[in-house]
Amino acid sequence: MLSFHKNTFRHGVHPPEYKDETRGLPIRQFPFAPVIILPTVQHIGAPSEIVVREGQEVLRGQLLAKSGGYVSVPVHAPVSGTIRKITNVPTITGKMVPGIYLEAFPASGQEVMEGTPIEIETATGEEILQGIQAAGIVGLGGAAFPTHVKLKIPEDKCCEVLIINGIECEPFLTTDHRVMLEQADDIFMGIRYLLKATGAKRVIIGIEANKQDAAKHLKGQAPNDLPVTIKVVPVKYPQGSEKMLITSLLGYEVPSGGLPIEVDSVVVNVATTAEIGRLLPHGRGIQERVVTITGPGVKKKGNYLIPVGTPLRYVLEQVGVDKHISEVYMGGPMMGVAVSNLDISIVKGTSGILVFGEKDVKKTSKVYPCIKCGACVDACPISLNPSRLGILAKFEAYDQMVEDYHLLDCFECGSCSYVCPSHIPLVQYFRLSKSIVRKRQAIKQAAANVN
Repeated sequence: MLSFHKNTFRHGVHPPEYKDETRGLPIRQFPFAPVIILPTVQHIGAPSEIVVREGQEVLRGQLLAKSGGYVSVPVHAPVSGTIRKITNVPTITGKMVPGIYLEAFPASGQEVMEGTPIEIETATGEEILQGIQAAGIVGLGGAAFPTHVKLKIPEDKCCEVLIINGIECEPFLTTDHRVMLEQADDIFMGIRYLLKATGAKRVIIGIEANKQDAAKHLKGQAPNDLPVTIKVVPVKYPQGSEKMLITSLLGYEVPSGGLPIEVDSVVVNVATTAEIGRLLPHGRGIQERVVTITGPGVKKKGNYLIPVGTPLRYVLEQVGVDKHISEVYMGGPMMGVAVSNLDISIVKGTSGILVFGEKDVKKTSKVYPCIKCGACVDACPISLNPSRLGILAKFEAYDQMVEDYHLLDCFECGSCSYVCPSHIPLVQYFRLSKSIVRKRQAIKQAAANVN
């Protein structure tokens, strides 16, 4: 069933979309880079543990690094080739982490290894969760949280509604849009696995109104035996946040510090769902993902199926960029991260690459004092007080930020920074503050464990 849903969450912003140049471009296979760089940290949680050695020949799809714990996933070979080096590799955070340099076999057909299928008819929910972890699947919307952990329902909770997130509200990005148009069969197969894993009774696929073609296509392809409703919601940022989407679709508010299961829901990105449906029937691991490459500095814009580990420098060489590029982002412009090193690689959570030339980027505006205009308060989708939080961050009053102003509820959507007339980089303040708070909490927990 397809329905047009007028409800939405409070506040939010409406940045320009910039999706027209890629929304109509079909997914194309990206060429294999001569050398693939695979960090063991591509997800939230414990790093993967390398199980291969230098000089070893591996086949595409072969396990290279196993899960480092429950909140962890393995890494598989995106190409057949030779392990040339195991050493520290650069990441987008600036940190060096253990990783693998994999040299592709030239002229290889790059067939994918078959594994042990997870049969949808006979597999238990726990077996499906194990299969999802074994496939190395994480949230492909950008968060990169291990999907099997998200799907594990606590014993005292119940999942009534499975929400498939096809919102993709970030400007420029059209990855999920193309997945919905081109991978409908995989999406619905993924939903079958998800229903069995979570025990959900019904499914809602949430899609923003600027993707009417995707909504109509999925409605036409939906199997009659699946309890699926497709709801089209108004266009507003950051509607793709799972808490905001739950409010828009169900009218519920997830409690402060809580998860969607607190309101009997689980939210899964649509591209993640498609990967579950594509990989589990074959027992394969994830080797590639769809990435939108766009921005005024890109010559061959498009949506590309790119092997995980492809170096960013190689990607930009293949698509062509302006001679004088100023900024490169991984992800969207609102929540993405500016790249400082082109030698990093595409990872599982990379949904987009944006390139801007010197003429496209405004010179850094001077930061002025807060004028207490309240624009950030009106924009914040979870009704925080970004102005007050920003002032407390400058004074390093982190405890007060957490206890009195709910800093940890902030999911760094960037709406406050977007509307601030004083150009205060509020979201950067909050990211730094949260990292300091979490580091202090970890130190305190470690000390408690010793005692």
